[in-house]
Amino acid sequence: MNKNKIIYWTTTGIITIMMLFSAFSYLTNPDMKAAFVHLGFPDYFRIELAILKVLGALALILPMVSDKIKSFAYFGFALTFISAFIAHSVSGDPISVVVAPIVFIVILGVSYIFYNKVKA
Repeated sequence: MNKNKIIYWTTTGIITIMMLFSAFSYLTNPDMKAAFVHLGFPDYFRIELAILKVLGALALILPMVSDKIKSFAYFGFALTFISAFIAHSVSGDPISVVVAPIVFIVILGVSYIFYNKVKA
């Protein structure tokens, strides 16, 4: 396996695992329900976001998914990370919580760049 594929699969794996873990947490952890209330979001948004995170993670990791759908998943995750950064920033959360979405958007960006290199 060449360097580009290793970087692509490593970063995509990190994003996929993180998204699946957070989706599971959204649906099973009562503290996450409280966190959404703290951020000012309605409870149904937590469930919608969990479902979309699972679908997006599957779209990124499954090879039979079209490039167009993968692009939507990348965009959706980028929007999620930007929104999380804004929501945590304005709600007064600790800096570690505010910075985490920025770290993940960088990893997502690397995954996207190397996805395009690998598919070319």
